[in-house]
Amino acid sequence: MGEFNVHRVRFFNYVPSGIRCVAYNNQSNRLAVSRTDGTVEIYNLSANYFQEKFFPGHESRATEALCWAKGQRLFSAGLNGEIIEYDLQELAVKYAVDAFGGPIWSMAASPSGSQLLVGCEDGSVKLFQITPDRIQFERNFDRQKSRILSLSWHPAGTRVAAGSIDYISVFDAKSGSAIGKMLVDRQYMGVSKRKCIIWGVAFLSDGTVISVDSAGKVQIWDSATGTLVKNHLVSNADVQSIAVSDVSIAPVGAVPVYPGQRGEKAVSMICHQHCSLILSVVVEEDELRTVKKHLYSLPLGRKISEIFLVPGKNGDTLPLSKNADHLLHLKTKGPENIICSSISPCGGWIACSTASRFFLYRLNYEHDDISLQRVSKMPVFLRSALQILFAEDSTKLFVASNQGSLHVIRLLEGGFKHLHTFQPQSGTVQSMCLLAVSPDGSWLAASGTSAGVHVYNVKQLKLHCTVPAYNFPVTALAIAPNTNNLVIAHSDQQVFEYSIPDKQYTEWSRAVQKQGFHHLWLQRDTPITHISFHPKRPMHILLHDTYMFCLIDKSLPLPNDKTLLYNPLPPTNESDVIRRRTAHAFKISKKYKPLLFVDLLDEKTLVAVERPLDDIVAQLPPPIKKKKFGT
Repeated sequence: MGEFNVHRVRFFNYVPSGIRCVAYNNQSNRLAVSRTDGTVEIYNLSANYFQEKFFPGHESRATEALCWAKGQRLFSAGLNGEIIEYDLQELAVKYAVDAFGGPIWSMAASPSGSQLLVGCEDGSVKLFQITPDRIQFERNFDRQKSRILSLSWHPAGTRVAAGSIDYISVFDAKSGSAIGKMLVDRQYMGVSKRKCIIWGVAFLSDGTVISVDSAGKVQIWDSATGTLVKNHLVSNADVQSIAVSDVSIAPVGAVPVYPGQRGEKAVSMICHQHCSLILSVVVEEDELRTVKKHLYSLPLGRKISEIFLVPGKNGDTLPLSKNADHLLHLKTKGPENIICSSISPCGGWIACSTASRFFLYRLNYEHDDISLQRVSKMPVFLRSALQILFAEDSTKLFVASNQGSLHVIRLLEGGFKHLHTFQPQSGTVQSMCLLAVSPDGSWLAASGTSAGVHVYNVKQLKLHCTVPAYNFPVTALAIAPNTNNLVIAHSDQQVFEYSIPDKQYTEWSRAVQKQGFHHLWLQRDTPITHISFHPKRPMHILLHDTYMFCLIDKSLPLPNDKTLLYNPLPPTNESDVIRRRTAHAFKISKKYKPLLFVDLLDEKTLVAVERPLDDIVAQLPPPIKKKKFGT
C-alpha cells in the first residue's frame, strides 16, 4: 500500500439541518425526508438506504407535512400555505397550489391514494382530488375553532380524525360533516396546562383513535362514543408523532406498544429535534472549499460557499500553527439554496447553480489579493444544473440539467462558448446526478437517477457506449488515467471496472464478480462516495465512504471470507512468509471519520476532510428544555 502524508482538515464549521417530517412508501420501499431548510430527500431502502434523489430547499418553504399518493407521487405542504408536488424524474417542483387556508400543518392521503387532505391554520380541513396531472379542490370539511395539527384516515376511507388544540374531531369523509369530538385533558404531571396540543393521531380499523400530545400522553379513544378508553403518561415532554404497523417495531425512547385490532400495533415515537439532528448527517447541497491552495468541492453547506488558505507549502507536514485564512465568502442572492457547485482544477473558475439560476465566476488570486468576476449573459439552456464538472485542464465545463441533457462548454479568458449538448435517449427523461471525465478529456461518463451509466466521446461529440444496467443505483464513478477504465460503485457495495475503449468489463472486474467480495465489505451500510487513482500506480484505486477509506491494489489477490479484511499488516521483510500469504488487495483505514472527502494531492500525500460528530453535537440545542430552579 505504501505510506502517505495525511492532511487532516477540520477547520470549517458545519451543522446539518434537522429532520422535520418523514413519509414512507410501502409500494416502492422509499422514504421521503423533509428538513428544516426546506430540502426534501428520498432514500431507497431497498438499495441499502441510499439517498437517490433530493430537491433543494427554499427559504419560503417551511415543510410541515409529507405524503405519498397513488402512482408514486410525492406531495409536501408547509407554512407558506401551498401544496407542492415533486417531479421525481426531473428532480424539480412540478407545481404548487395555494390551499387558501393559511399555513398548512398536516396532510394525509386517503387509503386509496386518490384523495388528499390538508389541515390549515384557520381550522379548515380541505379535501383535494388527485388527478393524473394535478390536484383539484373538492370540498371543505366543517371548520374548527383552532388549527388542524394532525390528520389520519380510517383504513376504509370513510372517516377522518383531526387533532387540534385541546380536542380531536371526527369527520365523515363523504359529506365533510363533523360527527364527533373528543376533549383532551390538559393535566400534565398533576399540573393543569394552558393548552394541550394534539401532535399526532392514528385511526385504527375497529374505530379506535390513538392520540399523542404535548402533555406527554398516549391516549386511546372510542370514536363511536367519544370516550377515553386508556390513558398512558409516557414522557415528561411532548410526544410528537405516532405510527401504526402490522408488526411490533422499536420506538424512539421508552414508549410502550399498544395492540389494536387484527394484530395492529400503534407505536408512538418521541421525535425531538435534537435526536433528529444527530441522526441526519447527510449530504444536502454543495459548498466550495479549498485545502492547502488546492481547490475542492465538498458535499456540504446550504447557501454559502467559502474558500480558505492554509499556510505552508504543498507536501510539507504542517503543525497547526494558526487558523486558516478566510479568503472568500460566496453567497447566492434570493431564497434558493445551492444545488451543486464545482471549482476548476486550476483554481481559476467557480460554478454553482440554484433551482432557477446558473452562476459562473472567474477567480483571480495574486499577492494575497483575491478578486471574483461573474460571467454575465448566461444562455437560457443553462438556467439550472444538477451536476457540474470541470475538465482536468480547466478548458471545458460539463453541465447536467434536470431535463436529462448534458451541455459541453468551452471556457475562454473572458467568457465561454457552447460546444455541444448531449440529448437524453429517445422516450426517456432521466436527470444526470453523477459525472466523471477522463484525465485526457476524451471521455465523459454520466449516471442518472436509475442505475444506468452512459459514456460519451467528448472529441467526436457523440454517445460512445452504455454500461450494462445493474439493479442498484450508482453512488460514485471515476475514469482512470492511461487505461481509461471506468470504475463504478453501487449502493450494494459492488464495484465494477469497465473498459471504455473495449466496451466491456475488465478481466479484474470479471474475476471480482466470479469470486465475490468479502462478506464484511458487503455488510457495510454506508455507500462509497468518491473514487480516485494513484497518479503513478495504475493498479491502485482509492475510494472512501463515511467511516473508512480503502486502497485497492489490483495486483494482489482478492480476500475470501476466511481472510481478515480490515487492516492486514504488510510484510516486514522478505522472510515473513505468513504475512505475505495473508496480504490481499484491500487496504482499509478507519482512523479518520466521519469522512466527507478523501483524495490524493500528489503521489505521497493524502487530504482527509473530517467533521467529527462530537463537534456537531456540541452546537445542537438540548433535546428537552427543563426549567431550572430560580430561573
